[in-house]
Amino acid sequence: MAGNTRTPKARALGAALRAAREDQGLGLRQLAKQIECPPGTLSRWETGDRCPKPADIARVLTTLGVTGEKYEEILAMTEGANDPHWLAVSLPEQRQQLSALLEFERTARTITHAAPLLIPGLLQSTAYVRAIMTAGGVPPEEVETRIAVRVGRREAITRNDKPVQLKAAIGEAALRQVVGGRDAMTDQLGHLLDLSELDNIEVRVVPFESGWHPALEGLFVLIESDEAPPAVHLENRRSGLFLHEPADIDIYREAAETVFKAALDAAQSKQHIAKVRKETEAAR
Repeated sequence: MAGNTRTPKARALGAALRAAREDQGLGLRQLAKQIECPPGTLSRWETGDRCPKPADIARVLTTLGVTGEKYEEILAMTEGANDPHWLAVSLPEQRQQLSALLEFERTARTITHAAPLLIPGLLQSTAYVRAIMTAGGVPPEEVETRIAVRVGRREAITRNDKPVQLKAAIGEAALRQVVGGRDAMTDQLGHLLDLSELDNIEVRVVPFESGWHPALEGLFVLIESDEAPPAVHLENRRSGLFLHEPADIDIYREAAETVFKAALDAAQSKQHIAKVRKETEAAR
């Protein structure tokens, strides 16, 4: 059903439509004229402010010459686009969620990441990413592409023009779990220290002795933007979930506050990371 929305899935659908239009080199007004649609309506579809009907999507994609699997994937995104959450289980929807996550990271103002067991994706070194991809069963022919995508995500926090403000609460277990061997882990911890020196990045370590905190229930990412309502992203090995309802956002904001209260301050965190790095390097 069409209607006011701005849900994560509606934003992802809009981004897919915009990308399909731009791939054909068409301006928004050119396409609007071809499909006999007001430019303002098409613009709202592309921003996710309104969710088009399946028939509207079909008309746009047919006009743009999109066919086959891509056509079916984009058309399927209209289902549940106004729902209070977006659960992705199938591989096509997981790919769509990843594309959405990349777009949300790119346009975010602030990202708050609670990561109890692994270094957050935006802070991962290339060697660490490679170790995860190869040990995680990624098909060999896809490894390099996935590494490039993961590494490319750093641009959101390292670009010169308005980089995203990143706050990361990282569990001590993530620092001590040797991923990819001690050389790779030493490199990762050094990379983390380098990034923590940037003005827009705050890295906080949650030590083992901190007791219970909400991140022990699983990682979560709170993404806040000036362009769209906030969203929370959760993921596990088989699925990903976006939440955007105000009640859900409030719960995860409170959870983030609790996690950061349990964490060391920024200076202590840098000292702790340097200590673990030294121990990891010595054990090589």
